Amino acid sequence: MRTEFVDRVEHLAELRRLAAGLLSDCGGAVVLDSLAGMGKTSLLRAFARATETDPELGVVRVVSARCHPGIGPGLAYGPVVDLMLPLAQSVKQPGPLRQFLGFTRRGLVKSAPELLSAMVPGLGPAFTIGQEVAQASLATGSMPFDSLQPFQQGVALQITEAVLDLARSSGPVVLTIDDVQHMDPSSMLVIDRLLRHLAEAPVGLVLSHTTDGVRGGGHAAVVEEMLQRWADDGVLARRPLSGLPADAIHELVRRVHPAAPLAFSEKLARLTDGHAIFVRLCLDEWRQDAGDEIELPPSLSRVVEARLRFLSDEDRELLVVAATHGAVFLSRVVASVLDARDSDVMERLRRISGTGLIELAAPPGWAGAEAADCYRFQHGALWRVVYEMQSPGQSRTRHAGVARALAAEQPDGGTPPLPLLLEIASHLRRGGPGCLAASAEAHYALARSAATEGLSFAEAERHCEEAIRAIQGVPAADPTRDRMLIQATELLLSLTEVRWRGNGTPTGGVDIDALAAEAEAAAARCASPELRIRTALMRGKTLMATQGLVPSLVKLRETVDLAEAHGDPVALFVARVEYGRQVSKRRLSDGLAQLREAERLYVTDPRLGDRDDPVLRHARNLGEIQLGISLFDSGHLGEALERLRRGTERLAGESLQAELPIALNYLAQVYAALGEEAEAEEVLRTALDFEAERGGDSGWHAYNTALLAQLLVRHPARSAEGIRLMEEAWAETERTGLANLVPIVRNLYAQVLLDAAAPPADARARAACLLVDTILETRRSGMVRSEIAALSLRSRVLLEQGDLGEAEVSAREAQRLLNEVGAMPALRTEEVLHQVAVVLGAAGNHDEARTLLARARAETLRKAESITIDRLRERFLRNVPLNRAILGTE
Repeated sequence: MRTEFVDRVEHLAELRRLAAGLLSDCGGAVVLDSLAGMGKTSLLRAFARATETDPELGVVRVVSARCHPGIGPGLAYGPVVDLMLPLAQSVKQPGPLRQFLGFTRRGLVKSAPELLSAMVPGLGPAFTIGQEVAQASLATGSMPFDSLQPFQQGVALQITEAVLDLARSSGPVVLTIDDVQHMDPSSMLVIDRLLRHLAEAPVGLVLSHTTDGVRGGGHAAVVEEMLQRWADDGVLARRPLSGLPADAIHELVRRVHPAAPLAFSEKLARLTDGHAIFVRLCLDEWRQDAGDEIELPPSLSRVVEARLRFLSDEDRELLVVAATHGAVFLSRVVASVLDARDSDVMERLRRISGTGLIELAAPPGWAGAEAADCYRFQHGALWRVVYEMQSPGQSRTRHAGVARALAAEQPDGGTPPLPLLLEIASHLRRGGPGCLAASAEAHYALARSAATEGLSFAEAERHCEEAIRAIQGVPAADPTRDRMLIQATELLLSLTEVRWRGNGTPTGGVDIDALAAEAEAAAARCASPELRIRTALMRGKTLMATQGLVPSLVKLRETVDLAEAHGDPVALFVARVEYGRQVSKRRLSDGLAQLREAERLYVTDPRLGDRDDPVLRHARNLGEIQLGISLFDSGHLGEALERLRRGTERLAGESLQAELPIALNYLAQVYAALGEEAEAEEVLRTALDFEAERGGDSGWHAYNTALLAQLLVRHPARSAEGIRLMEEAWAETERTGLANLVPIVRNLYAQVLLDAAAPPADARARAACLLVDTILETRRSGMVRSEIAALSLRSRVLLEQGDLGEAEVSAREAQRLLNEVGAMPALRTEEVLHQVAVVLGAAGNHDEARTLLARARAETLRKAESITIDRLRERFLRNVPLNRAILGTE
């Protein structure tokens, strides 16, 4: 839309200050908020022009990108690539990269991962590893996305560092992104990282945000939430853009219509309230013989309708079909939907372009060079008005027609480029009942592509949701329905598993357990053993999150039985490992037996020899380190140490290293239990450094931080650092919310507060609240190990507070549960027994206390006997405060 820029003095001054700060390597960020049509785009363009002509800012560049609507989750990293290309081209590049960028300018390379890998050193291997794992995992329905999630965080961090390096190489730069309400989630992740590194970089960031769609929910609401979070964190400033003031409108009238009377500009300011698009439209409509008269309808739609009255019925229909195609549209697609000749439609559009509604535009990259014209509506608000001038039935029919016409854009039968696939899927989604199956297929294909080719899990998740909604509307008689539902459900649940919080709705309000149950029923209808095993395993995981451990174990046991009956060793091995890991939380001996059997199966069955299968490798890695920590929890310290050392060394040499933070956690637990605190601290710091390099929140990073805090807090000189680390660990745990780790870290938080050499003044009160929360939670979830630990610690708090009666109640309940279930993971039997003995002794029950203390001594000595290295056995008995207290050697 043609514009004349006026006013916005304060906003331009702020943007200029932002640019000036870059000369001192002091970056910053601003977001411009307003309703559509208030002139944000014009402001960004005026700022770019002003920067070019300002002698003080002559070295500051402005690089611009725009987010585009209408294609669902959108192109992953779209605006990021648009910003990085000019940055990369402005610095001296090595020969191969320079040649690659030349291909890019000619449109020969369109893959975002391919582009980013060429511009970001070291990014290619991360994409390659993630792609290989995701592709192989999808084929089996057992994708370890709980381990892959940090890779997307790492990709974002590497891209951010590359942007900063390019900016430092090419000079200060202001990056502007228009229409961020349409920004894809992968780009938002990069922007999040970038914002947190701007304070000491020659990079400024200016975002424009249209607020109209926020109340409608959906992606616009997600973007709004993120913008507000950034503002709350102090990494950007939000600046509203209101209507133009009267003096600016007067100046604009003078420029556009010098002959207009003064009363015209005054009336224009009053009637439009400074809304830029209304001002512009009224200026376009004014004629000299009208004087100061202004006919301003009460809405933008009336303005558009008034213009459309000058068109024939056929041309009005043509424009509505064009709007159904999109804000930017191709003449031949419109012609196909109307079943008209291309040449006739091109001529009609040429004539309509004189009305001020549409104008010629550059065609999208996927459109090719065939004879056709491309137009765009002059403003997004105008496009929406025209689009809404049709009934729901007309809209569905036309969207279906546009989808068919776009599919014909790839006549050779090859795979269409991603932007075209997104366009087709978008129209199928709105094409009504007749398009449901095709829409489901298209969105599932896009989800797989986003996950396996771009590690763009957020985009894949949105496409999966669209696919499932479409599949659920497909008639039950459709023979493809059940398998499509299972595939899309497996992918969605794998993508979201890392964020399950126990409420069952981690994404878009989807009930994960209901969805898993629906997929399980579909597998039964398919009468496929493979699908029944996969969906039962998936259901076991959702039950764990939504209903707790016991219902989950029933389903996981069923999965093992199904796999045994089917005779597939891979399915049986994966099922045994998962069941063994989880049943350990209820009965450690059962879990140990399952994991040993899984190990025997892996060693003896030659069909499990494919070490390149990433799913099999992932299960093997988890099974190996889980067996090591289960041996430790069972009191076999020597064997546990040997296995975990060996497993950790092997995992450190793998390319993916997905399970390494877990293995390091387990190894550190063993070292700490042996009294090897220096070794435990070194292992934990290695784990923390490893995950810090990958970036992003992680439940295991939080757990490792909590274990480090536990080591430090007992030392007076390091107690404050331990408390700080523990608070950070708990905050990260609450953000990640992994159901099996939350109660463990919460109990560690309470223990750190109680053990601190320099505790906070309210340490006992805070610990008491944390422990009550754990007890209530674990009685719902079935995580009895953490309930026992919390009851034991609570008896300690109550005893120190002088409430002997309640202390004894908690201690006896901990003892009862321990007697019932036996040894448990993440729980030291001798520690619980010793604490109960202390409480009962204080209550005068000396015989019971002596009996329990004798049990604790026997358990401690049994563990000591499992340590074959004399030096380690001595340190275990002499260096661990708990062991000295139990053995009476303090």
